[in-house]
Amino acid sequence: MAANASSWNPKPNRKKILLDILTYAALVIIIFCVDLPFISMFGTALKGRSEALSSPALFPAEWKFDSFGQVLTGTTFGNNIFNSAVVAVTVTVCCIMFAVCAGYAISRFRGVVFNFYSVFVLLLQMFPGTLMMIPLFVIFKNLNMVDTLYSVMFAYTTLNLPFSIWMTKGFFDTIPIDIEEAAQIDGCNQFSGFLRVVLPISMPGISTVGIFTFINAWGEYTLASIFLRSDSIGTLTIGLQKFVLQYTSDWPALMAASCIATIPTLIFLLVAQKYLIQGMSAGAVKG
Repeated sequence: MAANASSWNPKPNRKKILLDILTYAALVIIIFCVDLPFISMFGTALKGRSEALSSPALFPAEWKFDSFGQVLTGTTFGNNIFNSAVVAVTVTVCCIMFAVCAGYAISRFRGVVFNFYSVFVLLLQMFPGTLMMIPLFVIFKNLNMVDTLYSVMFAYTTLNLPFSIWMTKGFFDTIPIDIEEAAQIDGCNQFSGFLRVVLPISMPGISTVGIFTFINAWGEYTLASIFLRSDSIGTLTIGLQKFVLQYTSDWPALMAASCIATIPTLIFLLVAQKYLIQGMSAGAVKG
């Protein structure tokens, strides 16, 4: 007993410690290289206009937050952020509602109609969105929807639905149908069993769909630049483009606006990253 106690070495293995140090050092270097554009963006926002054009340093010697005040109070960028928030939230809610219903239908029901619809959704996901710009513009023009937020809401919802439906379908495939049958034995019909049993279980997958849809609607520029003409209803991507002039650019103001535009998405991802990882891993098991 004493021999075993004396032979036990409480000190950790030096090779393992050295390997851990090298691993974490490599991860820090990789993270720094990946985040270097964001670090440079924030550092440029803290510089003056002349210093931003002349100094190669990431951060200035004296931090100046004048660009942030100029963007928020001296321009219409705050209104652009509000418009983007309205569009992104509306599109996310609509995509989740439609995708949940359609994904559950093609996951649980069988038949010629559902099989055809499943293949049709997959084909729509492979269809280039740029080919839809001219037809959508003609349709919205005939409906007097050009230069309104409704045009981009409909366009974003249409473009994001195929991916959202296919993702929710793959997640519903991982939920055993025995759970619904047990709920029906307890007195639930199929619809109430879906609401009370299947829907709570599928929240990680639904959250994943919401995250992807929100990010796509938040940062889209091409369709917004085509359908939205007035400054009062422009989204944040159009607002960012205003800081780029014909012969020069106000780099501190542009970087400050970019930082402000990144904050909501960053907060949204930090809050929902747990559901994002759970949804992606669960939805990839089967489907």
